[in-house]
Amino acid sequence: METLREETANGVRHLVLCRAREYNTITPTLRDELAAAIAAAESDHEVRVILLRAEGPAFCAGYGLDWSTAAQAQEILEPEEPAQGTRHGRRVWDSVADLQMMSSFVDVYMKLWYARKPTVAAVQGWCIGGGTDLVLCADLIVAGEGASFGYPPSRVWGTPTTAMWVYRLGLERAKRYLLTGDEIRAPEAARMGMILEAVADAELLARATALGERIARLPLNQLVMLKLLCNQTAEHMGLAQTRLLGTLFDGIARHTEEGLRFVRRAQEVGFREAVRERDDPFGDYGSRRK
Repeated sequence: METLREETANGVRHLVLCRAREYNTITPTLRDELAAAIAAAESDHEVRVILLRAEGPAFCAGYGLDWSTAAQAQEILEPEEPAQGTRHGRRVWDSVADLQMMSSFVDVYMKLWYARKPTVAAVQGWCIGGGTDLVLCADLIVAGEGASFGYPPSRVWGTPTTAMWVYRLGLERAKRYLLTGDEIRAPEAARMGMILEAVADAELLARATALGERIARLPLNQLVMLKLLCNQTAEHMGLAQTRLLGTLFDGIARHTEEGLRFVRRAQEVGFREAVRERDDPFGDYGSRRK
């Protein structure tokens, strides 16, 4: 595998994102390899817990904007009727095709939620944008104190696809952070109940591993039933419908006039500069004021 590796010990399957230099950004290859790795862990009788963690300074800095903005910029231009001897084009957006494409990612993230076996995530550094779509599907999240969460695409070019924010934070706090895209430091995320706990960065791996191995002491049939019992609360609150709406709205948000301007700007100056310009007025994430 190119984007992750697998390790197993004491009933815990470790899935380790290993593109540290790229901040473990989400790519189609990561999507496909993570799906295969979760399926393999599910079918392995020696595994009772799945622990998702990452190498490097970031757990996951969201979608790789280099390929995703380029992909949108290359959408087909369909010719219009010629006017006065000139030929024009109009941008064609197929909302159904967009939903299918994004659902191919969302369905993989949700495998952490729908896996029969408990899933734990250990988060360090950035976990933002699409990284939160992924990690908030895990059953339990432990983070280093230096970790940061957030959904900066709220400011332009996206909505949360798995839509786990309300289920994790409650209505008031979910609105507080989605309506601003503001950064959430790990200790605050723990205080609000978004994650289980924030621990010293140096202790993150040991603490998450110990938690996974403690859970793995239970019989698998108990773990399956208890996870199903807890998850049904969110399911009956409308999780599937919220997820569908979030995925649809994400496509719409990327094709608003503001979203298209963001893509054009990324093509002009590079996606890192476009993101910096988006976040500078808020002074957080990579634009955090010293």
